Amino acid sequence: MATFMDVHTGMKGITSEQLMAAHKADLAIEKEEGVHFKQAWADPESGTVYCLSEGPSADAVRRIHERTGHPADSILPVPVMVS
Repeated sequence: MATFMDVHTGMKGITSEQLMAAHKADLAIEKEEGVHFKQAWADPESGTVYCLSEGPSADAVRRIHERTGHPADSILPVPVMVS
C-alpha cells in the first residue's frame, strides 16, 4: 500500500473535538476503499489540516474525504519515510 499526506484548508478555528469527529468519520468508512487513516493534525490559526493515510491510490483517499464532507485540497504521495 502507498502512503499519502493530504492537506485541507479553510478550516480556521477547528477544535480538537471537530478534528476527532472528522477523523472518526473517515475511519468509519475507510475500509470501503481499502484506505487506512493513520493520523491527523490541525493548525486552527491557519485553518490547515493534514492527514496521513495508507491506501491503494490518492483517488481512494479523495473519495473517502469527499463522502465524509471534508474534501482534501491536495493529496500527496509520500514515497520515503523515516521514524
